Amino acid sequence: MLKEAIFHRPKNNYAYAYNEKGLHIRLQTKKNDVKKVQLIHGDPHEWGEKGWVYQHKEMHIQFSDRLFDYWIVEITPEYRRLRYGFQLFNAKEESIVYTERGFLDDIPAEDISYFFCFPFLNKIDVFDAPKWVSNTVWYQIFPERFANGDPSINPKDTLPWGSAKPSPNNFFGGDFQGIINRLDHLVELGINGIYLTPIFKAGSNHKYDTIDYMEIDPQFGDKETFRQLVQECHKRGIRIMLDAVFNHSGFYFPPFQDVLKNQEKSKYKDWFHLWEFPVMTEPRPNYDTFAFVSSMPKLNTENPEVREYLLNVARYWVEEFDIDGWRLDVANEVDHAFWRDFRKTVKAVKLETYILGEIWHDSMPWLQGDQFDAVMNYPFTNSAIDFFAKEIMSIQDFEDSIVRVQQMYPKNVNEVAFNLLDSHDTPRILTLANGNRDRVKLLYLFQFTFFGSPCIYYGDEIGMAGGQDPGCRACMEWDESKQDRKLFSFLKTLITWRKNEPLVGNGGDFRIIHADAEQDYIIYEKANAQKRLLFILNNSDTQIEVTTELSIKPSHEFIMTDDSFKKRPIHLDTPIHLNGLEFRIFEELLD
Repeated sequence: MLKEAIFHRPKNNYAYAYNEKGLHIRLQTKKNDVKKVQLIHGDPHEWGEKGWVYQHKEMHIQFSDRLFDYWIVEITPEYRRLRYGFQLFNAKEESIVYTERGFLDDIPAEDISYFFCFPFLNKIDVFDAPKWVSNTVWYQIFPERFANGDPSINPKDTLPWGSAKPSPNNFFGGDFQGIINRLDHLVELGINGIYLTPIFKAGSNHKYDTIDYMEIDPQFGDKETFRQLVQECHKRGIRIMLDAVFNHSGFYFPPFQDVLKNQEKSKYKDWFHLWEFPVMTEPRPNYDTFAFVSSMPKLNTENPEVREYLLNVARYWVEEFDIDGWRLDVANEVDHAFWRDFRKTVKAVKLETYILGEIWHDSMPWLQGDQFDAVMNYPFTNSAIDFFAKEIMSIQDFEDSIVRVQQMYPKNVNEVAFNLLDSHDTPRILTLANGNRDRVKLLYLFQFTFFGSPCIYYGDEIGMAGGQDPGCRACMEWDESKQDRKLFSFLKTLITWRKNEPLVGNGGDFRIIHADAEQDYIIYEKANAQKRLLFILNNSDTQIEVTTELSIKPSHEFIMTDDSFKKRPIHLDTPIHLNGLEFRIFEELLD
């Protein structure tokens, strides 16, 4: 056995409390190098005549990539304490013992200090995100471009709806009343969560340059209209998540204007990260900003006054308007201490508030139960887009990347991950797929049958295209004759199926069964103790023949009709034929 490949860490994604009673323990080994792994486990205080009292429990391979096998076991410590190690066997039944101190030939039952330690399963330490999120399908709205319902509050120089291409500076008058007027569209689609990009007073069309965090931007309406929007959504079973920009303010945020006016005499000089005086915005800011954008000065969240101000903002919109979530912009650049206080503040008002961080990379430090409930799952996004849409990722690289996404976090974190395919920050998926709607359908099928909580960017459901910002921020197309109603029907059917069949969402485990490099197709399953669903996705433009042994005895195949998935009895024989960019779905009952 290759010892260099064997890895475990007694925390984070390798050892964690999945619920109040159970632990998940993971182990990494070289792929196909280890035949069997047993967890050696016991209570640290239980001793007998022959030493420490321990038991063995079989582990199983949860998933594999090209380099490693990842083993897992679920264990329920009787007294919520655990000391543990691993006994690994190769094909010749030779074994080694892996402990915190390294590798041994035999189990050191006389000294538990050798073993990894999970000191105590405290209920308060269990990662506990809102349960409703795992059953939520999100719809992201860029308010300025969704619908104009009240022309009387249009900003100056507002253009007729959809009369020009989107630019960084033009306005079309999207507002809250427009969203209220179009809720039937969202209800028909089947979404049950809306994520709104910033709605607070700001100078731009995107509103990420906040002027006043306690006021609605007048182009969207007033607080009573917003309250009506939340109430109308809640009547329809739709949650509302707002976007908070706490990393930086806008140029016209009054405290920053005071700094520019009074310089070192400003009472707000410690609200920002100023390098020197006088403060200058050009040719390059001499203070910390978002990127190097002088109009977005970085807030000093370590300053007590700033913390108090922003925490009051966080509390106010939940307490006063009953919003259901906060999406946190540039969340990785704000200090962890602030986010811990933020969580305590928000959860004290409404425990079920969803806290979502915008982080584009491995985010384990923010996902340990004391800060965020989830992050925007861009590792998933990038892999899915590169494979299905852009066709620039090999199928083996795709399999490896999806395994990394699964392995990156604990299972209870993955179940509430925010899985998006595009957003206001990226080109639209139809553009990324070079206009190929069949590829877009494969993307949606994979997204909706993965774990986590999927999100649709406004307009994607009716076939809108658009390049990088600002191209992805065009006015919503409300003329049905210009909408792709077949794509809308496809998504509506997927959403309905996900709601009605828990195994499609988070009611089972996801595992890639086979990735065929020669014919460019992937086979994966969603399974629990009762049944399994098998998905075959052909990512090539040509017909393929699947001859792989699937080790499945399906009783039914799911066939997509115009408005639903129908099951038909089937006796599966290989080979299985799929046309270009086609998929097939099978069901096997296990009990």
